[in-house]
Amino acid sequence: METAAATIGMNKMRVFLVSFCLWAAVSRAEYLKYKDPKQPLNTRIEDLMQRMTLEEKIGQMTLIERREASPDAMKQYFIGILLSGGGSVPKPKASAADWMEMVNNIQKAALSTRLGIPMIYGIDAIHGSNNVYKATIFPHNIGLGVTRDPQLIKRIGAATALEVRATVIQYAFSPSISVCRDPRWGRCYESYSEDHMIVQSMTEMIHGLQGDGSKKDIPFVAGKEKVVACAKHFVGDGGTKREIDQNDTVINTKELFSIHMPSYYDSISKGVASVMISYSRWNGEKMHSDRNLITGLLKEKLKFEGIGKLTNPPRLNYTYSVQAGVLAGIDMFMIADHFLDFINNLTLLVKSNVIPMTRIDDAVRRILRVKFVMGLFENPLADPSLQKHLGSQEHMALAREAVRKSLVLLKNGNGPNSPLLPLPKKARKILVAGSHADNLGFQCGGWTMEWQGFSGNNQTEGTTILAAIKRTVDPSTQVVFSENPDASFVKDGGFSHDIVVVGETPYAEKFGESTNLTIAEPGPSTIKNVCGSMKCVVVVVSGRPVVMEPNVNQIDALVAAWLLGSEGQGVADVLFGDYGFSGKLARTWFKSVDQLPMNVGDAHYDPLFPFGFGLTTQPRHHA
Repeated sequence: METAAATIGMNKMRVFLVSFCLWAAVSRAEYLKYKDPKQPLNTRIEDLMQRMTLEEKIGQMTLIERREASPDAMKQYFIGILLSGGGSVPKPKASAADWMEMVNNIQKAALSTRLGIPMIYGIDAIHGSNNVYKATIFPHNIGLGVTRDPQLIKRIGAATALEVRATVIQYAFSPSISVCRDPRWGRCYESYSEDHMIVQSMTEMIHGLQGDGSKKDIPFVAGKEKVVACAKHFVGDGGTKREIDQNDTVINTKELFSIHMPSYYDSISKGVASVMISYSRWNGEKMHSDRNLITGLLKEKLKFEGIGKLTNPPRLNYTYSVQAGVLAGIDMFMIADHFLDFINNLTLLVKSNVIPMTRIDDAVRRILRVKFVMGLFENPLADPSLQKHLGSQEHMALAREAVRKSLVLLKNGNGPNSPLLPLPKKARKILVAGSHADNLGFQCGGWTMEWQGFSGNNQTEGTTILAAIKRTVDPSTQVVFSENPDASFVKDGGFSHDIVVVGETPYAEKFGESTNLTIAEPGPSTIKNVCGSMKCVVVVVSGRPVVMEPNVNQIDALVAAWLLGSEGQGVADVLFGDYGFSGKLARTWFKSVDQLPMNVGDAHYDPLFPFGFGLTTQPRHHA
């Protein structure tokens, strides 16, 4: 019995030893260098690259819209990057928690794949986290260029990063560093200035979005409170012929490199993690197929190591578009719909040896580099503690400051000895008029809640200019609002002074292309009725300079407020003298559209208000 018991004991020991050895072997096999944050970056990249199939690599190069991103699609096609387009939200008025839940569910599907490569989620954070309900909406770039304050722009970038991360999103398609040379272009408000030097200084936005500490030319994202930035659109999209979006930029090499290219040098030196390639052309050649500029200049000469990104390839001759884009050096492709067409075409091109595997590997290394650098493998899911940053009081105060500094005072009375501004807070009765005085959507402009923006006060939160005026004036002052009063109403109303707020209605991209740049009715009629009857201040809310003649002589004080965002209180702060006007035009204000294009330095330069113009006022104490 003792022998039998000993034999059984030995057998148990052998089973234990075998089990232990198997467990140890499995444990060793499960050690994956790419998942070890202690390993060097390049070691992690190469370890993961060696494990990936062609299908998994092409999945990393594919950027799809969230509506296409079912869990099955993520698992089956190894999708590496997602986005929400303008207005693409989990549900109407979605909270930060709603966004986190949606993105987390998609991320969990990505993490459940064979290699568990996390996806990046991107959004068009053009002027704040502008797709998200209750987010702080900052002034569009055309206003920020007026400030000439790179540190303010950096602070806005940092605030935007926090609000984007409040919804767990990690990638902001910002900043636009186009140099808009003609305001008839529908994207001109996305540009800081017609002057490349101002645009270059504003690339400080990248350090705000991604964080400080980058080594020169190396993509850098400083942890889970920062986002991947995207410099766009490479290159020359602000100089297209006839100001048509995605048209041809017809200029010589010197002009391209002296006007449109410098801001990319600055962006890359600041470690920008991605560059979006333009759909425009340069002297007839499509930018997205220009290997000399994308690979030769951007990647090889400038040593850009981040992601080269393209919007949806054209459907016409689709296979060739994919081939041309990949061979030119584009790494990631934004596919609006039918993403399987892209995957199938690219797979066929690689298997047919039309596109070499080395080009695919280069693209995927760049994408993985950014994912590793930003810590996505270690922190792929939401941090609920960041929700508090969405629309925070601190960020609203920053936006209000940006509004104050972006206003340009173009006219103030009939001379330096008879200024109209600042206005007194204490008056018997004042009139506020105009289509843009009490319309949050109009003052925010395009890329706000919807791609083309919205009208009214119900789609997000903020302070309209009318509400700001009511908050600012003395409690004894009666504020009367009439959107489009007739002249007799103004004359007989007994008003101390009038404020008219008019401008452009929201638009984005090609829908903003304009050949006349006029303020639509009833704006001009409101100016005529009010300013023809008594002294008035006209505040223009627009994405660019607009035609103001022949009304300028009729207007006593004229203020360019641009597309100011959600914090209209910044306008009242300056109108009533709590702060002084300080902004200087970053764009030439033309007399008539017949003069366009017209930029500072041109031989025939005869503007209504020149580049750099802006009257100043001093803040005053109110009784």
